[in-house]
Amino acid sequence: MAQPPNGLRGRVGDLVVVEGHRVGQGRRIGEILEVLGEAGREHYRVRWETDRESVFYPSSDSTIQHARQRKKRR
Repeated sequence: MAQPPNGLRGRVGDLVVVEGHRVGQGRRIGEILEVLGEAGREHYRVRWETDRESVFYPSSDSTIQHARQRKKRR
């Protein structure tokens, strides 16, 4: 069964960070609202910074920042 990129699995409240695909294209950041799919094949309903929502399938250019880790840094 395929594992998510970087071995990370997201939970509700975690952030998804997607790096730009082209020069000059900024990164996208969104909050996980819902975890979809089965274990090992998770995908997520995400609310992006623009307030748009979409279903997101993790790829090699994405990372997940766990909510607990973000709180510790502050």
